[in-house]
Amino acid sequence: MELTPETVVLITGASSGIGAATACRFAQEGVCLVLAARRRERLEAVAAECRQRGASRVLVMPTDVTVPEQGKALVRQTVEHCGRLDVLIHNAGQGNCASVEETTPEQLWRMFAVNAFALWYITAPALPVMKAQGRGHVVVISSVAGKWGYPYNSAYVAAKHAAVGFVAALRTELLGTGIEATVVCPAAVDTEWGMVTEGGPLGVLFQEGVRRSKQIAQERGLPLAPLPKILSPEQVAEQLLEVVRHPPEGDVFTHPGTEQLAVLVAQNRRAFEEQMLPFYLGVQQVYREWQRDA
Repeated sequence: MELTPETVVLITGASSGIGAATACRFAQEGVCLVLAARRRERLEAVAAECRQRGASRVLVMPTDVTVPEQGKALVRQTVEHCGRLDVLIHNAGQGNCASVEETTPEQLWRMFAVNAFALWYITAPALPVMKAQGRGHVVVISSVAGKWGYPYNSAYVAAKHAAVGFVAALRTELLGTGIEATVVCPAAVDTEWGMVTEGGPLGVLFQEGVRRSKQIAQERGLPLAPLPKILSPEQVAEQLLEVVRHPPEGDVFTHPGTEQLAVLVAQNRRAFEEQMLPFYLGVQQVYREWQRDA
């Protein structure tokens, strides 16, 4: 897609992390930006940066994407103010930290509400707009957790698998319409996400698990788990820009080596788990210690 000052890009979860970095990167292309998140002050700060970087226009839309009526209002107001909607980037998301048996129904609902249900709430009203235009692109930021599992955040993992399935189904409905749909699956990104997960800081759990995994691998004579390197949100944003400019043929993996791991999971999940065993065991140890000390 060619990006012009008339191109309208709507980004959810735009107040921080990947969303904020993506907004700033698209701003450099001179597009019209609509930034959505719950925190107005953070959105306004990102909007100011986007204006400085050259966005043709920036609109701030405080929105709770888990509320269907607010999703509809977000799309309606975007069209009212901008006249069109070309790119919808679903970036809003939240994680959790809890074992399967400790995941409450309320936590489960919240994980699906923000990571999965919101995809329907905003995409459904956006599609008639894009179809009338004859073009558009729906980009969903899932995760490698939408391709394989991680311990102690099953609600998030399941919701991100749902996000992958959402795009798979959406693509079949959009064939021949001129509208693209892409799912993007990042691994670890240097943001605050891992420190604000519901139920506790999942990032700390995984960091400790990684450290513990090195000792486990040495004791058992195993290779280290093939964990991808952490990327900056700016590195992911650059890839998202490329996704919009040149829609890919398949799912997008932002971190080197993760696509190959996803293929292995599809072909032989047990073999994948064996490769990840030191990390999984390390995380188990740390989590059990947390529970014992609580």
